[in-house]
Amino acid sequence: MSRRGTLMDMSPSSRRLLLVAATVTAAVTLSGCAVGPRATLPPTSTTVPSDQRLEDAHPTPPEGRVLGTGTVIDGTDGPTLCLGAVMDSSPPQCAGVPLDDWTWDGVDGSVSARDTRWGSYAVYGTFDGERLTVTDPPILLALFDPVAPEDPTGGKTGITPEGELTRVQEDIAARLGPGAVFVGTDRGYVWLQVSWDDGTLQRAADDEYGDGVVIVESLLREAD
Repeated sequence: MSRRGTLMDMSPSSRRLLLVAATVTAAVTLSGCAVGPRATLPPTSTTVPSDQRLEDAHPTPPEGRVLGTGTVIDGTDGPTLCLGAVMDSSPPQCAGVPLDDWTWDGVDGSVSARDTRWGSYAVYGTFDGERLTVTDPPILLALFDPVAPEDPTGGKTGITPEGELTRVQEDIAARLGPGAVFVGTDRGYVWLQVSWDDGTLQRAADDEYGDGVVIVESLLREAD
């Protein structure tokens, strides 16, 4: 089964480290699946006070270093780490996390076209909620051997009906906009990928839609 996405910025699971080329502004639909009926449907987003809703949840930035993997694009607006999909153009484009203290000195594996330079790397840095400050030399992604994150579902299939998953998916996509790197369905859940979450967004999603409906994945992972 594959996840189905409706958001402009779409990427594979954070458990997959290599990005696929895709049009950032395209709404792509893949096949989703759900197993079994749910006795009680999760509440709609209107059941939660407005100041506690998903779009108003603000994760606390991490105290130590984080790790992000993806394509670094350094163009006229400065270097950016693409955590989501990359537009298949020349030069490529994406909506990613701005990088501070990035340097190409001693960094292999890059390509240049016009005024843009890019390559795929594992990047360590500190994150303030908006920008990533590089703290270590980047590692060429082809040579990077990461530890795979644990499956937050414990390998279990969700039980929310397909129609309700679709409703939740579309609701999240409309409300978060570019704040969601990816949102889609797979294995009976809605999967929401964001740049960073310390559990705040997961709790907000559980409060709105019920436990075990939405799985929030942070694409920046704590390294310290």
